[in-house]
Amino acid sequence: MYTIIQNADWIITMDEKRTRWKHSDVVIEGKEIKEIGKNLAGKYPDAKVIDGKGKLVLPGFVNVHHHTWQSLVRNINVANGLKLEPWLKVVYEIFKEINTDVARAGAYAGLGELLQTGCTTSNDLFYAHPVGVEKLIDAEIEAAAEMGIRFHPNRGVHSKASNIVPPELVGSTEVVMADAERLIRKYHDTSRFSMCRVGIAPNMPQYETLEILEESKKLAEKYDVLIHGHLAESVYETKYTLDTFGCTPARWFEKHGLLGDRFYYAHVVHLEDDEIELMKETNTGVAHCPISNMFLNSGVCRIPDLMKAGVRVGLGVDGAASSNSSNMLQEIRSAYLVNRLTWGDNAVSAEDILYLATVGGAQVLHRDDIGYLAPQMAADITIMDWDQLQYAGGQNDPVDCIVLSGESKLVDKVFVNGELVVDGGRLTKVDEQQKARFVNDVGKAMLRRASTHLEGLEKDIED
Repeated sequence: MYTIIQNADWIITMDEKRTRWKHSDVVIEGKEIKEIGKNLAGKYPDAKVIDGKGKLVLPGFVNVHHHTWQSLVRNINVANGLKLEPWLKVVYEIFKEINTDVARAGAYAGLGELLQTGCTTSNDLFYAHPVGVEKLIDAEIEAAAEMGIRFHPNRGVHSKASNIVPPELVGSTEVVMADAERLIRKYHDTSRFSMCRVGIAPNMPQYETLEILEESKKLAEKYDVLIHGHLAESVYETKYTLDTFGCTPARWFEKHGLLGDRFYYAHVVHLEDDEIELMKETNTGVAHCPISNMFLNSGVCRIPDLMKAGVRVGLGVDGAASSNSSNMLQEIRSAYLVNRLTWGDNAVSAEDILYLATVGGAQVLHRDDIGYLAPQMAADITIMDWDQLQYAGGQNDPVDCIVLSGESKLVDKVFVNGELVVDGGRLTKVDEQQKARFVNDVGKAMLRRASTHLEGLEKDIED
C-alpha cells in the first residue's frame, strides 16, 4: 500500500546537498520512502493521497537528550530560579519518590509533546532509580511503543552518594549492570528501522565510581551499544573537576577512556579551544540543550566551533524540569536565537540549526536510516501547515519559517516508520485526555509524597 503526499509547497529533504523540492510529491511504501519527485500520482493510482497544498514536508526531528519523567517536576517555585547544583539538590528529593507509574506518565507527557512538535525519534536518560524500585525503563519503553515514537532509552547510573545525590538513589554495580544487560537483551534492536535501541548512561561520570565506569564500558562493548551522559555542563562542575582531579572535565573523560565514537554527551558547554579538536579527534557526540542551559544559567554550547570542526552535534530538549517542556520547535528556535545572541556574525544559520535537529541527531545516535528524506530511508516525516493566518506574510523561505516562526500549531501530521501517529496535531494511537488525567494524578501523588521531606513544596501543590 502506497501513500503519496501530493503537491507539497516545499519538501525539505536535509540530504547531503540539503535539496529542496517545490510543488512536489513524497511516496511512502510501508516503513520507508519510495520516491520523491514531481507529478508522481500517475505512477501510483491506488495510493492514499494526502493533499500537500499549503504544507511543508520535512524529516521528523531527532531529540538526543531527555529525562522524560521530569515532565512531572516542572512549574514548581521551590526549584525555579536556581543554578544547576542547587536545583539538583531540590529535585533529587522529589526523585526519591519515583515509581513505575511516574516513569510511564513521564513518557506519555514528554514523548507525546515531542511527537506533537514534529519529533519522531527520542533519547531518554533515566538516571533516578530509587533503591528497590524495578523496571522503570520497561515502563517508559512500553509507553513509547504505545504512542509510536522511535525510542533510544538509556539505563542511567548512580554509584556514589554525594552532596547532591542521596543514598536512596545509589545502586550497586552488580544490580545496575545486571539490569542494564537485561534491558539490552530484551529490548535492544539493531535492525534497520528499529524502534528501540538501549544504551548505558553513567549520569555524571566524574561523580561515579571508577568500577562502574569500567563495567559500563565493558557491557557497552559486549553488546555494541552507546554510552550517554553529561559533560562540562556548569561552571561548578568544571571547578570541581579541576580542584579534585587537576584537569578539566573533558580531559578527565579522555583520561578514563570516556571519549570516542561510542559516546555522546549532553551540554558540553565549558570546553577549552583544544578540547573542541579533542571532541573531533575522538568522534564524540554532543547534545546541545539551549533552553535548559539558559534556565539553569549554565552557559552556551560553542555550536559554531563544534560544527566548523566537524563534531557530531544534535539537539536535545533535556528534562522538562529544567526546560519546562518537551517542545522540539521551541528548542529549535531557542537554539537559533541564543547562538545569534552569543556568537553574532559567527553564529550558524537557520538551516544549520535544522540540520542539528535532523541529520545531526541521527549521526549522534548512530542511525543511518533516519534524519533526512530520500528513497529507502525511514518514512519518518513531519508535515507542517503554514497556510495559516499567523504565517501569512511570512511564507517565504520555508526553513526560516520553521526555525524562526515555528511552534506547535504548525505541525499537522507526523509519520513514524510510515505510520500516521499525529493527525491534525493530535496523537492518533492514544486517548490524550485519558493520558493527561493519568499524568496529572500520578504527578500530584509523587509531589505530595515528596512534600513530606522537601520544605516549601507543599505550598506549590496546594489544591
